[in-house]
Parts: sequence; C-alpha cells; structure tokens
Amino acid sequence: MRFHTYSKFSPEAADAVDLQALLDNLADFLLQSGFAGEQEYNPYWDEPQGGDRSLDALRQAILDALIQSGQFTPELLEAMRGEGDEDSQEKLAKLLDDLVKRLTEEGYLKLDAPPQVPSGHQSVEGRGGLGHAASRSVQFNLTDKSIDFLGYKSLRHILGSIGKSSFGSHDTPYLATGIEADGFTKQYEYGDVLNLDVNETLKNALIRTGSLEIPIDLDYGDLAVRQAEYRSSCATVLMLDTSHSMILYGEDRFTPAKKVALALTHLIRTQFPGDSLRVVLFHDSAEEIPLSMLPSAQVGPYHTNTAEGLKLARRLLMAQKKDMRQIVMITDGKPSALTMPNGQIYKNSMGLDATVISQTLREVANCRRSGIAINTFMLARDRALVEFVKRVSEISRGKAYFTNTMTLGQFILMDFLKKKTRKVS
Repeated sequence: MRFHTYSKFSPEAADAVDLQALLDNLADFLLQSGFAGEQEYNPYWDEPQGGDRSLDALRQAILDALIQSGQFTPELLEAMRGEGDEDSQEKLAKLLDDLVKRLTEEGYLKLDAPPQVPSGHQSVEGRGGLGHAASRSVQFNLTDKSIDFLGYKSLRHILGSIGKSSFGSHDTPYLATGIEADGFTKQYEYGDVLNLDVNETLKNALIRTGSLEIPIDLDYGDLAVRQAEYRSSCATVLMLDTSHSMILYGEDRFTPAKKVALALTHLIRTQFPGDSLRVVLFHDSAEEIPLSMLPSAQVGPYHTNTAEGLKLARRLLMAQKKDMRQIVMITDGKPSALTMPNGQIYKNSMGLDATVISQTLREVANCRRSGIAINTFMLARDRALVEFVKRVSEISRGKAYFTNTMTLGQFILMDFLKKKTRKVS
C-alpha cells in the first residue's frame, strides 16, 4: 500500500471523518459473502467468486460509503474536486490512503504485508502503475476490535428496529442470594451469600428490642439478605447454511445471517458472560469456525448437509455443562446431502430425498434425546420445505420461524431474550 505526501493537501480532511460511522457504513462490504450480484456462476463448472479484500477494493468502498453517508460535506467535496485535474485526483487518493491508515493504526484493520512505496522512475499512478499493483497484492483483514464493533452496531440496529433500547439477562422464576439485588428480601439462612439488606436488618432489630440505643443490639434472627434473580446459563450453537442457494435468485441471504451472528456474539459477551456461542457452517459437510473467522466466511457451490451440521452441533453442546442447550439454525434450502458411513458425500440436488430426510430427522431426534432444542429460522417458504421444518419442530419441540433477511435478526434476538428457563437438576 502506498502513502504519499502532497504539499497542497490539508491533513484535517481525513481527521474530520468519523471512523466508527465509516466502519458501520462499510459493514456490508467487510462482511461480504461471495455474493456476485446479478452475475451468476454455475456451481458445477465455475469457481466461486469470493469477496475482493484488496486495498484497492477497500478504497473504493470507503469512497462509496463517504458519498452515500453524507460524510463528504459540500466543503470537503469542493476541496477534493478542485479543478478535476491531476492534483485533485492526488488529493482524493491521499484522503483515502489516510483513512485506511487511520483504520489500521486504531486497530480496526490489519494488513498481511507492510506498506511499500515504489522507488525509481517507474510509474506510480494509474491502473497499470506500481501503486495499483501494490493495492491489489496487499490484503486486509478485520481485527477483534472491528468484529466486536460491528457486532455492537448490528445489535443496536436490530434492537432499535423492534423498539428496544436496552437488553438484559434470561429471566427465570427462580430466586437465589447473589450479588444482583433484583429480588425480595428474606431472612438469612446458613449457606446464603451475605448480601446484607442493611435497612431490613436494622428494622428487625429495632422491632425486636424497641430501643434506639447505640450500639444496636443485633441478633442472628435479625439478619436479612436480598435475593437476586437466578440467571440461567445457555450453550448455543449457531448453524449457518453456506450452500449455493444462500446467494441465488438475486438476494444475498448470508451477509444478514453473519450480522445476526455478530450481534448475538456481542450480546452474549456483554450481557450473559456465563453463556457460550459456537458457530457451525454446514454445506456438503460441516465444520466449526472460530468467531474471528466469521466475517470472512463465504458461501460456495455446495449442497445442504443438515444432518452433518446437527451431528457436529450436538457433539459441541454435549461437551458443555450448561442449564440450556440449543441450536439456532439459519437456512433457506432443503437437505440435499448426506455423509455416508464410508465418509463419502451422497448428494441429490433436487432435495427432499427420502434417505437424506430420514437421516436428518434421526439427528433431530438424537438432539431431543440429548435435551437440545432446535429453533429453525427459514429464509424460504416452499410448501415442501415448510412441511419438513414443521416436522423438525415437532420432533425437537423447538420453534420454526419463516422470515426474511429484513426480519431475521429481530426474530432471533427476541427468541433469545424472551426465553424462560428453569435450572435443570
């Protein structure tokens, strides 16, 4: 990546840009899922078109975000536009370079190669220049800081769209002595956490003695403690469908699913520290990915091996000791693949193959026997698919939501926040 210094450029232009607002506007670009827009590719002959993560593409995305968000004030745009000559183009290029540098220095982005300034008499500017070649070769990646920020912004957007300004913990009807005094006061019993209710304790002593003399005569029976609401712990596996259908028919369904996953991650980390969230991608097979790899996950020319995804999710959940275990599955297609005992993948692109369906429902039944609820969020409304999802819900005693990319996050977060559970002994 190249950085230039121009004597006619005012450095305040880049400093005036709100980086967090810019990052929020870049969310779709940073979380792109390999969606090729209107240009379709054949999943059997063509290579999947992954997202361009070069600095050249990032600069163009920043420019588009600045224009669309209105951060290009008339004064800034006037200064950048100038006379439309080479000097004006250099000013704009320097502004974009400085914004990328600020994002890197403040820990939102990281580069896989250090910036290099071309030397010698070779051309730097233009699409054939060394600067453009360097921009294409240097790749960028998101840091944990930017992933957490995008999760926070996604969460605020989703909660704001459903009229919620705050969020809290899982509610249960159980009370226990603890640090948070959300419940009623009770008389202290041996073994309780000494979360003393001073006012109630002193009142009990005054009622018993009828005296205001100091020191106050306290007895064991005067002690009162505040009860805190019992907070249930929950282990969640988020299953994301990365089959080819998630970007077909002119709609990118996977990018919104990733935003919901980041929002759920931020919610759990900040509000439910005792909970856990794991991410499983299912396609021809299934694999777990770390949350740090979620932004770069992409769809591909795959089928839908739902059974393998459920099997992996169940294994991950059974290794955790939590009050609740649940699978949140986001998909838009029929199960069309199955892992055979010999390890080979059986595929039927038509979907609803009797063998595939029976094995998938068997895994659903295994989840129920293990006490794992399956909540399915379906991004399609095909009649045969609806019947299959209903069958999954009946077996697992979970819920099925038929939604779209606009309301997916609302359904998932509201289901998560409203869940009422009890401690499993």
